[in-house]
Amino acid sequence: MKAKNVLIFGCSGQIGRSIVRKLTKDNYTVTAVTRNIHQKGIVLKTAGNAGFINIVEANIFDENKIRELFKNADICINLVGILFEQKKGSTFKNIHTVFPSILAKLCKEYNLKHFIHLSALGINDAVDSDYAKSKLEGENEILKNFPLATILRPSVVYSVEDNFSTSFMTLLSRLPFFPLYYGGNTKFAPIHCSDLTDTIHHVISNNIYSKIIECVGPETITFKEILEKLLVLINKKRVLLPFPLILAEFSARIFEIMPNPLLTRDQLKLLKYDNIASGKYKTNSDIGMPSKRYFNDEVKKYCYMWREGGQFSTEKYTSNNDLENKTSQN
Repeated sequence: MKAKNVLIFGCSGQIGRSIVRKLTKDNYTVTAVTRNIHQKGIVLKTAGNAGFINIVEANIFDENKIRELFKNADICINLVGILFEQKKGSTFKNIHTVFPSILAKLCKEYNLKHFIHLSALGINDAVDSDYAKSKLEGENEILKNFPLATILRPSVVYSVEDNFSTSFMTLLSRLPFFPLYYGGNTKFAPIHCSDLTDTIHHVISNNIYSKIIECVGPETITFKEILEKLLVLINKKRVLLPFPLILAEFSARIFEIMPNPLLTRDQLKLLKYDNIASGKYKTNSDIGMPSKRYFNDEVKKYCYMWREGGQFSTEKYTSNNDLENKTSQN
């Protein structure tokens, strides 16, 4: 008999909302934990089937409050993560190391059937990044306290609700040129949000306890190629300008002053390292869930919002080959 009660932390983002939809559709009962029920509650309520989702407001570091949530849970999923540090305790160490450690200990204490933790691809190599180090330390704490845990390491996750493809299309539509860090040669294996959540659902429904699984899309694309594809999709021509490292670091320092920085020095360090499967661990394909969605085909479904004329734009593309031919012509 499969476990039915799933406790999810960090479910108000693109990944969380997608997995809530899939789990409740499959008759799992979901308890969704959010920091602000007034802001996120309406979004989460419509994400799951009526009667199968319970929304709870809690500070993730209020151990007494979250402890109560484990009493009726069978499975815990942790999707909480940050891309840059902020004040008031929102640091890489607190979010990526301390909090997952707390969850793993509670999973063990209450004898949960499974703990699924979302980490990140490439963190073994990025030894000079605080983000990567905190993620790796968090994984170690989880496996030490709850060895049955499954850790998923996705490459860049994209969808219409992401902060990746949408942010780049916004910038490309506004800037006359775009900086290429490290020559734009960093490799990615972008995975669509739905492919990733299909993998999470598969892990849960099939009781897969593979300690680390790397989640990648069906293709490997360089940073420069991603930008070129996005330019074709939004029908723009921009100069992609290689940026010297010194200038890139200076610009990152300036961006860090902003509330939501476009780039930080730590993210600049991460861009040195390829974000593709390492070959050292199982991938989503190895567990029977190969990614089906290609970057061009998925982004073209919503890229019209950044074209002149919007959804009424006359520029149409119908296949990967069309986009590749267009890119080569440019």
